[in-house]
Amino acid sequence: MALRTVLMPFPTGFPGKADLRMSFRQFFNILWVRRAIITLTTLTCLLGAMIAIRILPPRYEATTRVVLDIVKPDPVTGEAISSAWARAYVKTQIELITDYRVAGKVVDSLGWTSSPIWAARYAARSKDDHSDFRRWLAETVIAGTDAKTVDASNILEIKYSSSSADAARKTVNAIRQAYFDQTLAFKREGAARNAEWFHQQAEKLRDQLAEAEKKKADFEKSNGIILQDDNVDTEMSRLKAISASAPAAAAAVAPAATGTSPLAVQLSQLDAQIANAQQTLGPSHPDLLNMQRQRATLAASVAREAAAARSAGGGVVSGPSVESMMNAQTRKVLEQRGKVYEAQRLATDVAVLRDQFNKTLTRASELDRESQSTETGLTLLGDAVAPDDPAFPKKGLIFGAALGVGFALGVLISLVLEMVYRRVRCSDDLGLIGLPVLGVMSIDRRDIGKRGVMYWLGFNDLFKRKSRTTTS
Repeated sequence: MALRTVLMPFPTGFPGKADLRMSFRQFFNILWVRRAIITLTTLTCLLGAMIAIRILPPRYEATTRVVLDIVKPDPVTGEAISSAWARAYVKTQIELITDYRVAGKVVDSLGWTSSPIWAARYAARSKDDHSDFRRWLAETVIAGTDAKTVDASNILEIKYSSSSADAARKTVNAIRQAYFDQTLAFKREGAARNAEWFHQQAEKLRDQLAEAEKKKADFEKSNGIILQDDNVDTEMSRLKAISASAPAAAAAVAPAATGTSPLAVQLSQLDAQIANAQQTLGPSHPDLLNMQRQRATLAASVAREAAAARSAGGGVVSGPSVESMMNAQTRKVLEQRGKVYEAQRLATDVAVLRDQFNKTLTRASELDRESQSTETGLTLLGDAVAPDDPAFPKKGLIFGAALGVGFALGVLISLVLEMVYRRVRCSDDLGLIGLPVLGVMSIDRRDIGKRGVMYWLGFNDLFKRKSRTTTS
């Protein structure tokens, strides 16, 4: 014996407001009673998903990969990309793949400009599009191209989607090859431009160097000054040689003396000071020249003292000739001091220009080799293959989304209808209006097995409700 459901609207005159809180039992009772609505909305969404899959054109996605040799040094220059610039370098490569020059090369390699199919599509384009045929085709390639790096690697993945699997394969392979060729072209063009600039600078430096060398040679010739490899003039070298021979002459006289002369000791000390100063000071430094003048004076005194000692001892030594030679050479060096300084300045200018010229010419040669290099810093992996299944639309994802959306929409509609047309579904609903429950009559379990599929889907009660409405 089945219990007939009591349809009982809320009374309008009960005291207080109705409690709209709902227990899980009430919630599931509502879903069970309104299961027909949930079933219909779910089936409707699934049907819509099926129609969408039929209508939407499939998109096939082909993938190819390229290895970016970021840490590999350049074979010509030996330079490598630093880690700080690696991220910017990768972003630049991604932008280059979707650049018009690369896309234009793809269009040319695939022969799309001579295809009547693409010409018809171009003719049917929007009136607001004023781009030429080749640029329009290149924009089509760019729109279907996507590039990104594989996580935690230096592998660049290139994808292209098309309505044809074979077209996607051919196009993505053409994109990769065009990207490779364009990268090499960019590198060669940049190196060639830089090499040309460095060659121009080298020519200017060569002219400046020749002019500086001529100016230096003319100055030396007109003033009778000859600088050696260490920028020391010959007169200064001669003075150093005479100065070195003076202590030897004084030492030859020393055995004849009965004791060590104080002037000789001072002369030896001054010679040691001059030797140390020559290691740190230039030949024209005032301090060094002053010490050399002091030495000449002191050497003359020592020579006179030695001559007096030899006269007393009856010996004859030609020591004063060394002193006179050194004095004469010192005066000659001092007279040419300004001219020697100017000659040394000209020699320094020549050395600087020669160093700049050699470095510039070396860099130009490196760039010449780089402009002819075939190294791109890229390693091509395997060619793309035609995909078997379309990347869009994804049937499983669409059906899953339609099932979830349909069920959620059915539940929402059921709850809204229940709130608008509230009915007593169980004994808990009577508690909302404060009515006492005397008893509950359960459903006869023997009748459950006799109910068909229409009942379990909720359509049985729906059709009965419609028939009652028609009869009334």
